[in-house]
Amino acid sequence: MIRFDRASKRYPNGREALSGATFEIREGEMVFLTGRSGAGKSTVLKLIALLERPTRGLVMVNGCNTAALASRRIPAFRRQLGVVFQDHRLLTERSIFDNVALPLHAAHAPLKDIDKRVRAALDQVGLLDRAQALPLELSVGEQQRVGIARAVVVKPKLLIADEPTGNLDPALSMEVMGLFRRFNEVGVTVVIATHDIDLVKASGLREIIVADGKVQDPATEKLVVPSMEAER
Repeated sequence: MIRFDRASKRYPNGREALSGATFEIREGEMVFLTGRSGAGKSTVLKLIALLERPTRGLVMVNGCNTAALASRRIPAFRRQLGVVFQDHRLLTERSIFDNVALPLHAAHAPLKDIDKRVRAALDQVGLLDRAQALPLELSVGEQQRVGIARAVVVKPKLLIADEPTGNLDPALSMEVMGLFRRFNEVGVTVVIATHDIDLVKASGLREIIVADGKVQDPATEKLVVPSMEAER
């Protein structure tokens, strides 16, 4: 599903946020990206979502080489994945229903399908009865669940989340992780960036560590760094 092969990302200001990252995430897997703030986790997610392209190396997502994808095909590429943000990014003047429906409107889905799929997504996260509420009428945990509903309403093959429990207490964090597990159990590949090590250890799931722009897989106990060939 996802393959990084000596992928690097250098931003215009000269900062190299990722250096020679090599790892794979299999289809149907649920994986955590861990590391301190600024380590490069968000850059990995941006490369997966094609919000950024690699400066060097290869990033493959669902068989697609993101560096070579034509700009006109990016919207279609992004429709196969769902993205959950730490800060929810909800439109405060729109109802919960309308917030969740946004990706479907962007994809020009039929109105009858939008109603059915939004209600199904809200039901999955336990918020169907709050469909007409405004975001500020919900708790922080409920707002995060709305963000998850919006991400999964497009029925993505891949779900990525950037610090989705960063603003939540331990009980709510476990609740949100339970939602991600449920989607993973029906075949969705899930990648979550987090610095909550206790949460990761409790999950028993695979952990990929990002440290100073490099990637470490504890399963192999080997730090993956750029080869001499990649630097030529």
